[in-house]
Amino acid sequence: MISYDEFSKLDLRVAEILEVNDHQNADKLYVLKIDLGDEQRTLVAGLKQFYSKDELLNKKIIVLTNLEPKTFRGIESKGMLLAAEKDGTVKFLTVDIENGAKIR
Repeated sequence: MISYDEFSKLDLRVAEILEVNDHQNADKLYVLKIDLGDEQRTLVAGLKQFYSKDELLNKKIIVLTNLEPKTFRGIESKGMLLAAEKDGTVKFLTVDIENGAKIR
């Protein structure tokens, strides 16, 4: 279990998905361009088998922004979107608030 102090260190922010592209070197990955209000970033997400590009485009999602960047098959990902999986179904949180808003 995570403590309150550990949780408070997480920088969770609202981001809008601006672009969704296929990852050129991975069948199950998308490359997302997101808008955090004051900056745009690239995320690599394993959502291809669960969502079409159109289902993701323009969604406002929650992103963990203060992780070290990680490279997935040659593309650097600067954050991680929050999603949950149960019985083979993946869902992600969507919100209706301005890009960059901090989740507390």
